[in-house]
Amino acid sequence: MMILNPVFEVVNAIGLVAFALVGASKAVREEFDLFGVLIVGLLTAFGGGTTRDLLVDRMPLVLQTHWNVLFGVSGVVLAIGLLYAIDVPDEHHITVGADAAGLAAFATTGAIVASEAGVSAFGVVTIATINAVGGGVLADICLDRQPFILFQDFYASCAVLGGISFWIVSGFTASTTVPAAVCAGTTVFVRFVAIGRNWRLPAVSGLVVD
Repeated sequence: MMILNPVFEVVNAIGLVAFALVGASKAVREEFDLFGVLIVGLLTAFGGGTTRDLLVDRMPLVLQTHWNVLFGVSGVVLAIGLLYAIDVPDEHHITVGADAAGLAAFATTGAIVASEAGVSAFGVVTIATINAVGGGVLADICLDRQPFILFQDFYASCAVLGGISFWIVSGFTASTTVPAAVCAGTTVFVRFVAIGRNWRLPAVSGLVVD
């Protein structure tokens, strides 16, 4: 059954366009053909949400409505358009900003779905994080890269913090709007701070003292 929550619908659309743009931009950088750019863009947009839906035993939302596909394709078209205006679109501040917006949007949609499915607090945070980073991981595999969330950058941690904030705030209100806003705001704020301050989680090898 499709989710009709208006907060979910708006945030989900933002995430789909943003992540399709990011994924397609990476594929453009790798000189994929048009079909390859489309596939990587859509995989980035839909991978996390599809995994989320399977975890809560629901038909993936992308198969329930054509609007999701149209949002994803719009992001791919935007990425191709940026190629004509920007030399390195995947590293431009527009794409970096879109990536942060997509991360926040999908952490929020994941938390909403998990909360409505009645999972535990751990489940809310886990599904929020998977929704936020799952598509990027699958795209990295298609691009023949190690998933970057495993070894660099303060990225998935932003979604974890967003999911935690959603769960905490949802304990004080029956509305979805406030927890969703706090989750999205927390995720995108921490992500931009991490970019600005060049935050990195320490490698385990660097913690070993000879």
